[in-house]
This record gives sequence, structure tokens and C-alpha cells, in this order.
Amino acid sequence: MKPSAAGPFATWLFVGLGVLGLGEARAQDAPAATPTADAGGIGFDADRLHRLDAAVEAALAQAKLPGAVVLVGRGDRIGYVKAFGRRAVQPAEQPMTRDTIFDMASLTKPVATATSVMILIDEGKIRLSDRLIKFLPEFDNHGKGQITIEHLLRHRAGLMPDNAIGDYKDGPEEAWKKLAALSLDFRPGERFVYSDVGFEILGRLVEKVSGQTLDQFARERIYQPAGMTDAHFRPTAGDASKWPNVDRIAPTEPAEPGQPVLRGAVHDPRSRALGGVAGHAGLFATADDLSALARTLLNKGVAPSGKRILSPLAVRMMLDTGDTPPSQRRGLGWDVETDFSSPRGELFGPSSFGHTGFTGTSIWIDPETRAYVIILTSRLHPDNKAGSTTPLRRMVATLAAAAVTDLPAPAPKPAPPVLAARRAPILSVKCGIDVLASRDFAPLRGRRVGLITNHTGQAADGRSTIDVLFHAPEVKLVRLFSPEHGVRGALDVEKIANDVDEATKLPIVSLYEGKKRKPSTDDLADLDVLVYDIQDIGVRYYTYISTLGLVLEAAKSAGKKVVVLDRPNPIGGLGVGGPVRDDDQESFIAYHSIPIRHGMTVGELAKLYNTERKIEADLEVVPCEGWTRDATYDRTGLRWVNPSPNMRSLTEALLYPGVGWLEATNLATGRGTDTPFERVGAPWIKPAEWAKALNDASIPGSRFVPIEFVPSERQYKGERCGGVQILVVDWSTFDPIKLGLGLASTLRKGYKDQWKPDRLQPMLADHATYQAILDGKTAGRIEGLWVQELADFAEVRDRYLIYPE
Repeated sequence: MKPSAAGPFATWLFVGLGVLGLGEARAQDAPAATPTADAGGIGFDADRLHRLDAAVEAALAQAKLPGAVVLVGRGDRIGYVKAFGRRAVQPAEQPMTRDTIFDMASLTKPVATATSVMILIDEGKIRLSDRLIKFLPEFDNHGKGQITIEHLLRHRAGLMPDNAIGDYKDGPEEAWKKLAALSLDFRPGERFVYSDVGFEILGRLVEKVSGQTLDQFARERIYQPAGMTDAHFRPTAGDASKWPNVDRIAPTEPAEPGQPVLRGAVHDPRSRALGGVAGHAGLFATADDLSALARTLLNKGVAPSGKRILSPLAVRMMLDTGDTPPSQRRGLGWDVETDFSSPRGELFGPSSFGHTGFTGTSIWIDPETRAYVIILTSRLHPDNKAGSTTPLRRMVATLAAAAVTDLPAPAPKPAPPVLAARRAPILSVKCGIDVLASRDFAPLRGRRVGLITNHTGQAADGRSTIDVLFHAPEVKLVRLFSPEHGVRGALDVEKIANDVDEATKLPIVSLYEGKKRKPSTDDLADLDVLVYDIQDIGVRYYTYISTLGLVLEAAKSAGKKVVVLDRPNPIGGLGVGGPVRDDDQESFIAYHSIPIRHGMTVGELAKLYNTERKIEADLEVVPCEGWTRDATYDRTGLRWVNPSPNMRSLTEALLYPGVGWLEATNLATGRGTDTPFERVGAPWIKPAEWAKALNDASIPGSRFVPIEFVPSERQYKGERCGGVQILVVDWSTFDPIKLGLGLASTLRKGYKDQWKPDRLQPMLADHATYQAILDGKTAGRIEGLWVQELADFAEVRDRYLIYPE
């Protein structure tokens, strides 16, 4: 099936009632209408419903569809049902009848597969949160070990829409091996992509857990108790006497040119290659079969026969969109509409649900009004040259809405926010130096201390950590050590010289001079303990955390203790992303195998380094008080101090994981302007074109404004650059890693000859990611490369986390 077969319900309704005029067009020949219930007695205006006749016939003629069955119901009664046109045109013409059996195509997903999964959930055999590999361990590769049952049901598993049809040429078992070996396009749970592959896997899951084939399970647990008498996979297989009138099945088109049209064999080639039974396609049924299912769902899982198929909770779960983003709302197998208004009334209002199928089938159900519409066509018959069924669906839904007589007044729709509001509470955070002071400097009393710090090492009262420790009782501060940018954080040069602190007259040993990056044995000889207090920004290539690791190594060699005074991660302790450093890529900007955005504090990283690198130094971390992992720096109540000369705001720190690594290329990234990392450009970039490409890429939480700027330092100093200003418009959805990939992919596509990514490798520290960028892979496919390594890192990271979410 094609992904477009499950479009949103917005395609059902026309924007106005002007479609009613189509009823004046010439109608096709059709059999008489099947007798219907008293529409006026179930909340429909019968006269208005009967206006469907001419309108549907005209829509069929306009789209060149051979015929259709239309059924409109409400509650336990059918208000309208009629067969139009022809069931078959080739090899002989046959009239459409109410009991025509259609290839349901993607309606298989919610009707057969998702319902079967929910039955197994009802029975406690599986849970939505269960990982797929618990039941199908062969899928534990390429990051698929993180896929849950819920991911699959909501089309959020990171799987491609369809795999190659060539994967099925050697039979079902070989096809399943190839399915199990597929790579992900992106991380599970990250976004909605309609995927037949995902529902093929769910069908396999049902078989593994239930011990029955999918068609057997669905027949015994859904169709028979619901009274869906004509619902079958492979309707013409087995005992032919059970199908004395195969002619009731609507044909589709030839599987190959020159062959007869398919009749009773599923149209979807992948399902057909799997023997006609698959989780994404293969079901055949009638309008009355779907009506029985609609009534079952409206009656909270109880079928018209009185038999319970699903629990009320399972039905609610199927229709609950969970935490899916507003633009990607999805139930469990169903397309759920949660923000929609029709031109008249709300027949299909908030939380209505349904699905469509590639062959021309569709159903939509509204729990609020208990109304539903079923439209079945075989739009591919005889030669796949008919038009779209969308106008027909819009037509029927509009007329059905106009026929409802007792609708409640619709609730007013709230105006959508322009920007996401940030209403999280401000915390009262105490950093490690203040916690240490409140404990009377216990770990340092009577000790000779060396302090690794810079201007960010400050107490709550604004005093530097240097001054606090220099005047602390029974603490002997002997020596200072400076990282990149110096003790005062004002230097943006390649080498920091040794110096003397003006206020205390203490010697300052540079850890960023020439090739020197860590204290020597002589530097530590007269010390008892090393104290580290520097504000990090949460990014792997920000070198303060490399200095931290090297200090631990030096302390272990010299037999000295290390005390880390912790500080919050300013861009939050939840977000983790980007490639994890390859083992052969260690450097001063990639000290350990962590991702670009690590989501840890320096205290947590110190614990991780000390154990995972087997340093085993005598380490004590003095934690912050009052900080939670979800809090960015604006919620800490702490004063912002620029961690380095060009890191001038929290916004710039948030952008740095995505913009910083691009500095290795021939781009100006805002250094030498008043907004470093908030603007990116080069003399060869056309600002309007690049801004449009980036905005069209829909990078979450961001917007791009075309600009020109002249940097006063570094790349393109004194030259006019075209580029973009990066705006973070929604902090709740913004991901700097996605931003970086968006910048890179649009540059690679639009400026392949001008943009030079040759020196990216040291910053990315990941061979596969670097090659994927050179190859022009999409951002989603690049992120898919990291799924397993990020999952592995998360398991390690969890052992060293100090703070709650």
C-alpha cells in the first residue's frame, strides 16, 4: 500500500457545501437502492440523506470510478446504504450490489491487525511498552532493539514506508530475514512515517504470540463474534464450496500487463508474495462487515451479537493519540482527528477516527455523534486509470453532516499559540561550591589544594571560587590551573601562557599551552587534592570536559584526590543526541565515547570517565542542590556568566551542539558579530534561497531569516556573508542536533561545489556520519545510524546520573 492511502481526515470534507450542486449531473445506471432503516428515527433527516443518490452517482462519473457501496449509520442502525454503478467491467460487466466483497487494502491495518494486537493486550500477553525484540529477537539489529509495540501501532518505529519488492522474490521466509535486517530511517518514537513494513511486523507478532496465523486469529477472535460474515483473508483459498459465488468479489487490476484482473487475490504485491496474509494488507470484506466493526467500537468493544471483543479500556487506548505531536496525531492503528471543524455542524468532530485503503476503501467513525460513513470502491479496476476517490469521500461526509438533526453545539476551538509558552517553575539551585561551603569545606580542611577553574567558578554571592577557597578556614590553596580561554575566560587564542593571579598572587599553570593539556607530576607534587569547578555547556567538543578527564588521569598517576564541584548542564540533562565518538577518534575535542549532546553534568561525567576509562582516581563529587534534569539554565535562578568569549547567552549554548561542529568547514558561524552561533553564512550563500530551503525542511522549533553580515574575526573576516539568522521559536521541540543536520544537508544539496565539509571528521568523531553527509543522505537517515549506539550509551549513562528528572 502507498503511504498516501492513510491520509488525514481533512481530505474527507469539502471546504463548503457547494459540492451539493453535483447532484444535477447525469447519473450512471445502477440497481435500485437496498431498503434502509428509518433514517429519521436515528438522528438523520431522511430526505437529506437521499440527496446522496444523485450526488454520489455524479461524483463516480466525474472520477471515472466503476461503482461504489455507500453506507451511513448511527449507533446500532443504518440510515442509508446503496450500491452504485458496476462491480466489474472486465472480463464482463456486473452490477454493484450491497454484498460486494472488496479488497480492503490498508483497512487491514486497523480492522485486522491492530484489533488483534489489542485483544492480546487485553489478555495480558503483550504490553504497549514491550520491545519488539522480546517476541521477535531477530529484529535486534541496526537500532531496532528500541522499537516498542506502541511505536509500530502509531507508525513511529523509524521504519521505511515500503521495502524493496525484490526482497520477496525468494519466498516468505527469505523475505522475513530481509525485513528483520532492515536499517532504520530515524530513531524510534521520533516522528510519524506511515509504514507498511511496521504492520507487516505486527502481523508476524500476532502469529508469534497467539500461536495462530493472523487470518485464523482474526477470524476466530474478531470476524465471527462480530458477525462480519464475509471478512476473510484469501477468500478464494481452500474449500471453493464455501464461496459458491466468487463473482461477489470486486476485481482490481492485473498483477502484470497482459494478465487477467485480480479477483480474490490481494492487490498489494508484498502481501501477495507472503501468501495473501499480512499485517498491512490482505483483508477482504463488505460494507456490512465494516458496519459491524464500527458498531462494536462505538459500543465500547461489544459486538452487535452481544459478544465482547475488546474491553472498553482497549477501545479507549486505540483512539488515544498519546503524546504524539499535534501535526502527527495517530491512534493505535487508526488515524485520529483531534483538531478539525466541518463546514456544517460536527458530524466528524474532535477525536473521530478512521482509515483509508489504496484500492479505494474508507471508513470514518465519530464517537461523539455515534455516526459513521463507509465508502467502498474498487478504484483500480480495470486499469488503474480512474481518478481520486477524495472528492467522493468529501461529498458523502458533507451530505451526511447536513442530514444530522440533533447535533450538540460544537465546543469553541482555542486559538493556536504562536510560540510555545515556557511556564515551568524557577528553581532555587545551589552549585557545588556553595554546598561545599555549607559543609565547612570538609573534604579540603587541612589539605594543600590545587584548583582547576576559570571565571565561571563563582559562588552564589558573586565571589570567585578562587577567593572562596583562598579564604576558607584550614584550607591551603596552593596553585591554580587554567583551561582553554584562561582563568578569566577572556582569551580566544591557540595558546594560554602560565601566569600569576593578581588578587591572590598564586601561580597559574596553563593546561592549554603548546601540547600541554594536563598537570605534570611536578605540578602536583606538593598538593594533596585537586578541585575542579568550571561551568560546562553540555557539548562533547567543548574542551572543559576533556580537561576534566585529563585531570583525573594526572591525579591518579600522582596519587592525589579529586573533588568536582558540580554545576547544572545549562541546556538540560534530558536531551541526548548526535553520533557517539568512534573508538579511533579520541582527541582533545573528543575525549571519550559520548555523543555530541551528552545530557550530563561535569560531576556525572567525572564519575563516568573514572569508571568507564578505568582511571580509578580517588574521586568525590559535591553535587548541586535543587537542580532537576529537565531544567535549563533559565530555570536555575543562577546568574549567567559567559563560559567562553563567544558563548554569550543560553540561546547560543543551545545552538552550539548543532552549529559548533560546522565551524570545521568554510562557514562563518557568527564569531566576530554580536550573536555568535545564532547566524551562519558565507560569501557564496544566497540568503533568501538558503532560508527557504531550511524553513521548508521543517526543523522542529526553529525558523530562519535571510541576512547579510560581516564578521570581524576568523572565517571571512571583513567579508560580506550571505546567510541566515537562526531563531529558536519553540524550546520544547527544538533539537540542536536536528538543526545541525538540517544545515549540513541543505548545504550539501544546494552548495555542493562551494561548501567544503572535508574537515568535519574530527568534530563529528564518527566515520559513518561523516560519510553519510558526503553522500547527501537525508537528516532522518543519518539519525538512523545512531539509534543503537545512543541506546548503548544511555545504558552506560544511567549508571552515573545524580539528579532526578
